[in-house]
Amino acid sequence: MNTAGGARILVVDDEIEIVRALQRSLSAYGYEVYAASSGEEALEALGHFRPDVMLLDLGLPGISGLEVCKRVRAHSNLPIIVLSVKDSERDKVLALDLGADDYVAKPFGMNEVLARIRVALRHAAPLQGGTAAVFRAGPLRIDFARRLVQLNGKEVKLTPTEYELLKVLVQNRGKIMTRQMLLTRVWGSGYGGEAHYLHVYIGQLRRKIEPDPAHPRFILTISGVGYRFSAEEETTGEGADEGEGGQAKGEKPVGE
Repeated sequence: MNTAGGARILVVDDEIEIVRALQRSLSAYGYEVYAASSGEEALEALGHFRPDVMLLDLGLPGISGLEVCKRVRAHSNLPIIVLSVKDSERDKVLALDLGADDYVAKPFGMNEVLARIRVALRHAAPLQGGTAAVFRAGPLRIDFARRLVQLNGKEVKLTPTEYELLKVLVQNRGKIMTRQMLLTRVWGSGYGGEAHYLHVYIGQLRRKIEPDPAHPRFILTISGVGYRFSAEEETTGEGADEGEGGQAKGEKPVGE
């Protein structure tokens, strides 16, 4: 995932003026932009455009923005920033409860949207570069830059699929990952129903990285849902977040 210019932004809004303003500004900063004017188009675009961030209006024709948010979050951790004239507390809470990562009410300043995108990209890729390139939890150490996994100082040999599964779990440590989410992230969108793949690979990973595979310490099973990588004893460093951006002086709000 790109964390600067070059990242892919999916803009979902049926107001053509807002879409054009976002396309113009985001493209000027080096982002690749794809626009969808309905919930149906947005869901279809996820497969072929593969965005890094979605800017989502709630008041869409057809499938609502809230329903889009719900469906996306059922199988993906794609950062979702809601853009909507619905600025009541209830709407904000509902959107966030359904899985949105952030909320910006219309009219908005472009600098604010750009700042929110930067934060969303950084949160979505916490293990790329910087002090978070090496992850440690108890006897487990993962050097993502070198693709090196160690347990008690000894290298653990993982297959490419085992490594990708471990990477996804660690990137989302502390969060419950459904079986469908893991299958989609590791094997692709065509593997949503092959739960036995996941069961086999989780078992293999536990045998290789768990001090006691019969009593998992890192990869925890959430009955009937999926798995969670325990965040306990984590010692990896994390950088400070940027502050949220605001509307620049003299900047014309978008969406008025």
